[in-house]
Amino acid sequence: MLKKIFRQFDLLPLDTSPDVSGLLAEQYIVRVAQNHIQYDPAQIQTLGYLQQILEWLVVNKSANRPVFSKPCRSLYIFGDVGRGKSMLMAMFFDACPISQKRRVHFNVFIQEVHAFIHSWHKQDQADAISVLAKNIRSSVRLLCFDEFHITDIADAMILGRLFSKLFELDIVVVITSNRHPNDLYQGGLLKEQFLFFVKVLQDSANIVELSANQDYRLNFQATQQNTYFYPSANNLGLPRDSATQEAAWQYFQELTSGALSKPGSITVLGRKIQLTAMHKDILFSSFDELCGQALGSADYLAIANRFNIIIIANIPHLTAENRNEAKRFMTLIDVLYEHTIKLVCSAQVPARGIYPEGDGAFEFKRTTSRLIEMQSDSYCQRAESMRRSKQISP
Repeated sequence: MLKKIFRQFDLLPLDTSPDVSGLLAEQYIVRVAQNHIQYDPAQIQTLGYLQQILEWLVVNKSANRPVFSKPCRSLYIFGDVGRGKSMLMAMFFDACPISQKRRVHFNVFIQEVHAFIHSWHKQDQADAISVLAKNIRSSVRLLCFDEFHITDIADAMILGRLFSKLFELDIVVVITSNRHPNDLYQGGLLKEQFLFFVKVLQDSANIVELSANQDYRLNFQATQQNTYFYPSANNLGLPRDSATQEAAWQYFQELTSGALSKPGSITVLGRKIQLTAMHKDILFSSFDELCGQALGSADYLAIANRFNIIIIANIPHLTAENRNEAKRFMTLIDVLYEHTIKLVCSAQVPARGIYPEGDGAFEFKRTTSRLIEMQSDSYCQRAESMRRSKQISP
């Protein structure tokens, strides 16, 4: 009735919104029928929350939404690795027809936040968080975060204030994480600052566990050409201690047709990162070179943007004393996975044995799961397709 009254006085625009009712479930069933995914009732249940957000965004796509529209609750999806969180997020994001949307890996986003705050404070300006929130709102109504985690209490303090502002500005946030919000921060210091962030999140978002039955990445069919070499996979007739290194280098030689390769470097924020060997869009490097020194998200993003095939030699078995190297390797694999980079590895142990114990071993399960998927035919085909598309782009 209220809509009819408003229409008579031209207070509402004609509704030209696309019909997205039931769209995500339909797309999910099509993927199941095509054997791209396995049906899982837990995924369907989670998809229902995403469908509600999708429909709200379509109806309220105008910045000047109708006065009778209710705010939309954001969504925080958590669950063990490989349960389909990122897959559901991608389905939802791709199906959302609004232009004011952004999907970003959390590592990249928090780096951008720190850079903005640092730049703002250099100008002796106050309240950088409020300005940042308004800047985000000027171009984004939907903000999606993959692999949300908190390891630094300073990040929790910033995010508590920032998310509070984002929610006040009616930005819808969708998050995937391996942990429940209460378990995000494991440090213990200044816990009350972290609890403020959790309260902000829980007041404005539905917290949903995706409790699917298995890690679906483990079901991927391995590629016929081995891309992960470790001693038990000695198919070159070489001594065990040199087989994996030789296999990785031989792979590089085959990819480059034996072309002359030489050391190189890339420059990130004024710093040079030295690299063992590079040829066109192919990189041969080592674990020590990429994870044994203090590199971070910006460095790995630059590498992912420069190369389409990356070979990492000599990945060791990591112990609790190697927590920093393990954390860098996690970040590196996240970036390469998100950019669909073809990855070839040589290692001392299988992927499941790289970092079984130590600080961050729970989060490292995601790295293990992704390493296994990155050896699959389906992933390698996507990576090759992505590589071809980059080469033919103007």
